[in-house]
Amino acid sequence: MNASSAEGPASQQSMRRANLALVLGAVSRLNATSRAQVAEATGLTRAAAGSLVNELLEAGLLRERGAALEGRVGRPSTVVSLNDRGPAGLGLDVGVEHAGACVVDLSGAVRIHIRRPAGHRGQPPEKVAGNLAEVAEAALVRADELGLRIVGGGVAVPGLIGTSDTVVHAPNLGWHDVDLIGQLRALLPDRLRALPLAVENEANLGALAELWRGSGSRDFVHVSAEAGIGAAVVVDGQLLRGKRGFAGELGHMPVYPDGRPCACGSHGCLEQYAGEEAVLRECGLTGEAMEADRVALLAGSARAGREAVLGALDQAGRALGIALAGAVNLVDPETVVLAGAYAELADWLLPGMQTELGARVRIRPWQPEGLVVSELRREGPMIGAATAVVQRVIADPSVLRG
Repeated sequence: MNASSAEGPASQQSMRRANLALVLGAVSRLNATSRAQVAEATGLTRAAAGSLVNELLEAGLLRERGAALEGRVGRPSTVVSLNDRGPAGLGLDVGVEHAGACVVDLSGAVRIHIRRPAGHRGQPPEKVAGNLAEVAEAALVRADELGLRIVGGGVAVPGLIGTSDTVVHAPNLGWHDVDLIGQLRALLPDRLRALPLAVENEANLGALAELWRGSGSRDFVHVSAEAGIGAAVVVDGQLLRGKRGFAGELGHMPVYPDGRPCACGSHGCLEQYAGEEAVLRECGLTGEAMEADRVALLAGSARAGREAVLGALDQAGRALGIALAGAVNLVDPETVVLAGAYAELADWLLPGMQTELGARVRIRPWQPEGLVVSELRREGPMIGAATAVVQRVIADPSVLRG
């Protein structure tokens, strides 16, 4: 057999794989659409587009939604869309005070959402893995009821993630070099254990969720908070990871170089002025926050007009503005996205942030509309983890084979 004939079938298989992804991506963008519209959007012939659509229907990635008139009067056409009762992604979230799970279908809709209180600070990784396995199993049961088939999962963690899926350092959990995926996999139900699973920094996943589901910007700085402060930078639709994958450590950017000592060994870090613990300490709510949803407590106290809380949130907003002005001057994003717990406290953080950004951004005049509040709020990382699975399927439907 000569080289050209040996390479022929592989080349054809690769072409069909690429065309399947092309068609599935077109249906994802167009939503409910006809085969003819798919052909037009992809540049394929009607026959080729129709054949590929049929293959995706058989694989359970698309579904037919009845007939519609297609351009020419009286000529019916079957409408197809992404299957909302087919493959789906599982997102898991490790919080310092909670464990969460969600399931996202192929269309990107969040079909299942679970959030349970769980004190994870200082707990051994196997205990946290057990809590994650419980919410994952609960999500699986609900997915079965909805006719959804989980095909992969992701775990959002508040820490630095190494290239081998190791949690290198998660300071608010007290972890170093933890194989969370390995521990979790051993505890999952059989149907989830064999699936592709990945761990990712929560700020990165929150930024990706914003990219896929948010305002439409492809160039932004994303800043969020739970127990710590996380940030991510998206440039031209791509996450900026840095050499070792650790980009985005905004919480330890010094905003007052001679300021408060930080656990990292430096002084005046942003986390010491805009982190959850710092804000609670500043306004005297540390005791009240022991058994409460801390973000809800701060928001409720601010609405009630408690001066100490309003002052602490204003100080946090100004510190955030100082840090983010440096980021804006460095990377020139289209927008700055306020997410996570910060999104729920935006009413009290934004004035100070806008003041500092306006005073310190020097590469161009700062426009207040450049600072936007994410609608995903604290659910962004978990939704991002699940949506990443869906995005991989749409980019390459062949990942479901075998």
